Amino acid sequence: MNINRSTFIKLGGMVALGVASIPALFTSCKETHSHEHDACCAVDYEQKLKELGFVLPPAPKPLGVYQPTLVSGNLLYVSGQTPRTSDGTLITGKVGADLNLEEGKLAARQAGLTMISVIKNHFGDLNRICRLVKTFGVVNSAWDFYDQPAVINGFSEVMAEIFGEEYGMGTRSAIGGVLPSNMAVEIEAIFELRC
Repeated sequence: MNINRSTFIKLGGMVALGVASIPALFTSCKETHSHEHDACCAVDYEQKLKELGFVLPPAPKPLGVYQPTLVSGNLLYVSGQTPRTSDGTLITGKVGADLNLEEGKLAARQAGLTMISVIKNHFGDLNRICRLVKTFGVVNSAWDFYDQPAVINGFSEVMAEIFGEEYGMGTRSAIGGVLPSNMAVEIEAIFELRC
């Protein structure tokens, strides 16, 4: 089809070329994913948190030039969180040397509870969350420790307990490395928000 610029604009841009579905690009996420969002919106995560009886550690303050949480579009990005106990103490040590696998997994679990605390402190109600999308976990590992995914399972299990298996299990990476302050793990995540 040959069409000049002014005619293209007058006829509504891409619609003039027969792309009648272009308005669908501008619908809200609720309209686009109404079934999924209706389902996740039916779950009360705040109530679930109370039922589980989790004791959340205090949300740590940023120690660098970054934001603990950031909303972009319908996604919530949460910066890397550390394993804190209920009194705010940092769990430290190399997994495979100073800590065994179960202790490392417990540290990852505490990092998950710290993340929930940070979300509630900086973002508010957990019921703004629809689902976990992505987890990236780093384990402070001894040179001959290779079970990083089993350690990060501690975090993943907490998310599944709070948000359920359908909405608490997203994509995930788990690697080993050296971490600041000798912290046992550091975990960041991305969540989808309810519309």
